[in-house]
Amino acid sequence: MLHSAPSATGGRQCNWRTESSMAEQTAAQHELATLIVACLNLESVTSEQIDPDAPLFGGDLGLDSIDALEIALAVSKRYGFQLRSDNPDNKQIFTSLRSLSAHVEQSRVG
Repeated sequence: MLHSAPSATGGRQCNWRTESSMAEQTAAQHELATLIVACLNLESVTSEQIDPDAPLFGGDLGLDSIDALEIALAVSKRYGFQLRSDNPDNKQIFTSLRSLSAHVEQSRVG
């Protein structure tokens, strides 16, 4: 289980319990997980510890709508396409690392 709380440095401190049943990440998922960890300044969690099938929001990561905006901005800068806030598919796109990665792979420019 991952719990996050603001740290004294402004980042998020996370306590992580690894799950033996966690699915392995693809290279694209690992790249995206690394981007998420960096852009959200997650402390005490590595990109490898993000289960591709676990919920990004309301789950162990404890991300919220502000985090979604930060992820969308980082993805836009990194991959050259916009994740629009008015996209009716956003709930599905941001369901998990796997679904976000699939959307990025479909949409990326370069």
